[in-house]
Amino acid sequence: MKQRAEPAAGVLYVVGTPIGHLGDLSPRARALLIDVDTVACEDTRHSGQLLSRIGSTARRCSFHQHNTRTRIPQLLMELHDGRSVAVISDAGLPGISDPGQELVAAARFSGCEVMSIPGPCAATTALVSSGLPTDRFCFEGFLPVRGRERRDRLALIANEQRTSVIYEAPHRLCQLLEELIAHCGEERPLQVARELTKRHEQQVGPTIGAAWSHFNEHSPQGECTVVLGGAEPVKFNELSDSQCCEQLLELTREGMSAKDAAKVLSNRIGRSKRELYALLHTVTEHAD
Repeated sequence: MKQRAEPAAGVLYVVGTPIGHLGDLSPRARALLIDVDTVACEDTRHSGQLLSRIGSTARRCSFHQHNTRTRIPQLLMELHDGRSVAVISDAGLPGISDPGQELVAAARFSGCEVMSIPGPCAATTALVSSGLPTDRFCFEGFLPVRGRERRDRLALIANEQRTSVIYEAPHRLCQLLEELIAHCGEERPLQVARELTKRHEQQVGPTIGAAWSHFNEHSPQGECTVVLGGAEPVKFNELSDSQCCEQLLELTREGMSAKDAAKVLSNRIGRSKRELYALLHTVTEHAD
C-alpha cells in the first residue's frame, strides 16, 4: 500500500528522538525533521545540534513547560494556516515526562490531525532490559520532590503489584533508594538503568539494597530510570473487616486521605477500593 507523503499540511507530528545513541533516530523521523515547516523544540540549543547534524533547515522555536500558554496558540495558528509542525523533546518521546501533552490535546481539540513518529523512550528501554515482569507495568515518571505528596506516592508505589518505572535525577537517586527500602524492604527486586544507549550504559540491581550499596560507593551520574518489581499480592480473605479498618485508620493517621488509604490497601490485599472506602466511612461515622 502506498504511504501518504510526509509531512502533510496542517498536521502535528510528535517525533521521537534519540535518548543517547544518535543511530536510534529512525529514517522516517530524520526525513520528516528535514522537510517539516516548523520544529518546536524543548531546548533549541540542544535540539539544534541534532537538527543541524541531519541537515534540517526548518524554522525552530522553543516549546517548554514555561511558555506553553503563549506558544500553543501560535503553533495552532501555523497548523490551521496549513503548515506542518513537529514537536520534539531533548530526548525520547515528547509527552512522556517532557513537554508535548498539552499541545497534542489542544491540537486535537481544535480539529487538527496528530501523528506520532515512534522512537526511543527511556521508560520502555529500561523496562524490557530489566528482567522484571513487562506484561503489566505502571509509569510514574518523576516523583514529587518532597512533602506529603511524595510520601503518599511512594506508599502507593510500594503496594503496587505491577512493575513500576520511575525517573530520577542522579543527585536524588540514593535518597529515593533509601525511601524505597523504608517502604518495600531491601530485598524487593529492582534495576537502576543509567546512561541508556550511551557508551557508559549501566544496569545496577538486582535488589533495592544492592543498588543502594552500589551507588553509595559509586556516585551516580546521568539520568536514571528505576524499574521496581511489584508487591506480592495478599488475598483479601486473609483480613477481616476489623483488620481492614485497623489498617485503613493507621494509614489515615499517617496523613493519607481516605481515598488514598483505600487505594493503598486495595493494592495490598486485592479488595475493592469502593468496599474499603465505604468500610472506612462507616467506621469514622460511628466514631463521630
